[in-house]
Amino acid sequence: MKLFADLFTTDYGLVALAFTLVSLALAVGMRLFILKKMRESEVEQPLPNTPTDKE
Repeated sequence: MKLFADLFTTDYGLVALAFTLVSLALAVGMRLFILKKMRESEVEQPLPNTPTDKE
C-alpha cells in the first residue's frame, strides 16, 4: 500500500504516473494515425490483381 501512497502523493510518483499516461496516449495515437494513413494509401493505390491458380 505504501507504493500506491507514494505514487499518488509524492512529486516523483505523480511525474512517473503522468509520463506513463502520456506515453500510452502517444502510442495509441500513433497506431491510429498509421492505420489511417495505411487505409488512405490502399484507397489511392490499390494492390495489383494477383494471379490465381484457377487457370
